Amino acid sequence: MSSTTLEKLQARFDPDAARNMHEVFQFHFSDLGDYYLRINDGTLDVKTGEHDDPSVSLSLSSDTLKGLMRGEINGMSAFMSGKLKATGNVMLATRLSALFPDA
Repeated sequence: MSSTTLEKLQARFDPDAARNMHEVFQFHFSDLGDYYLRINDGTLDVKTGEHDDPSVSLSLSSDTLKGLMRGEINGMSAFMSGKLKATGNVMLATRLSALFPDA
């Protein structure tokens, strides 16, 4: 993930949508490596690497993530077609568009 993409995530983050939320989203990008987002009661911390106990792990390309967050790609169809693999609390993935609304 480029630093530009990380900055966009930080800029789009909606702290109100993350109130009372304590979760870790692990991303395994096929084209960019591993990153995780730690959300702790309205705050966002973006780190490189792997978290030892993520709430949900998502394996996908950066383009697939962009499409999901823009609402251009349906999460279920991405999952069914193999563009997205998820383990853990997969329902958390449905909250990504609320946490990072299009500005």
